[in-house]
Amino acid sequence: MAKALNAALADALAADAGVVVFGEDVGTLGGVFRITDGLAARFGTERCFDTPLAESGIAGMSVGMAINGMRPVIEMQFDAFAYPAFEQIASHVAKMRNRTRGAVAMPIVIRIPYAGGIGGVEHHCDSSEAYYAHTPGLKVVTPATVTDAYLLLRAAIDSDDPVVFMEPKKLYFAKDRVDLDALREQYDAGRSGPGAGADPRAALESGGAAVARTGTDATLIAYGPSLPTALAAAAAAQEEGRSLEVVDVRTIVPFDDATVVASVVKTGRAVVITEETGFASVAAEITARVQQRCFHSLAAPVLRVTGFDIPYPAPKLEHHFLPSVDRILDAVDDLQWED
Repeated sequence: MAKALNAALADALAADAGVVVFGEDVGTLGGVFRITDGLAARFGTERCFDTPLAESGIAGMSVGMAINGMRPVIEMQFDAFAYPAFEQIASHVAKMRNRTRGAVAMPIVIRIPYAGGIGGVEHHCDSSEAYYAHTPGLKVVTPATVTDAYLLLRAAIDSDDPVVFMEPKKLYFAKDRVDLDALREQYDAGRSGPGAGADPRAALESGGAAVARTGTDATLIAYGPSLPTALAAAAAAQEEGRSLEVVDVRTIVPFDDATVVASVVKTGRAVVITEETGFASVAAEITARVQQRCFHSLAAPVLRVTGFDIPYPAPKLEHHFLPSVDRILDAVDDLQWED
């Protein structure tokens, strides 16, 4: 995934002279997770450069650049490091296009490494997607596969609306065999591909969930870092005789109600899986939407498996906090199955 993201950034920089990449340590170092590795050397330090440790300044500068026709891609080094920039994001990045009646576009991508699974401490591991999803004017995207990492980041950079692009840290080094040249051709042609869900540009306009695994008995709804866990739970359930469908949300905002609803109507049961704390969460919103739209098709209430309502725990305790295969299977068992 790290290589796919790096390739997407490089291709966007090559395709459009207005694209610039900046943030803390993204230049010479190539980023803490090496996502920007080699970009400064290839494109120069005017196109990919380091900034002071001032997230509010990074976000604020991106607004000025966007107003003047550039396409800034900014990196917040870790999820919780972005909080000092939140005032700029909520008050200006998210609202500028509406404030100007559409006259001023905000083609800004805010890249945020997020969520757990790497043994990090607080301020370095947090699932902050609900803050951004709750802010009108922002699109919120999170890839769970190598293919989507490339396609969705390219689409985010091409969007004239601001996109919060949330990258699951624990999946940076997840591997898949992908033909990058074929992905480039696919993106340039505006086509959807096998397992990639909707065309990435269309996904950012109207939502782009994808069925990651087909099933008949219940639907597991997940995104980003939770998708591999959901798929593992579905595989384990298969051994126990249950067929679970898995839906990858991909775009939290805009949300693809149609794909999610079609799956739940088919199976009649659903579990929503996210790493964030459960109260007032994206998982809560998804649960409410499914419950409302699928009420007459549900055989049991929609359940959630999330992180707990506590600050992010110490590294040795995070495995208790994060959704696991066992917790998901326990929730599936609670879906009021008939004997």
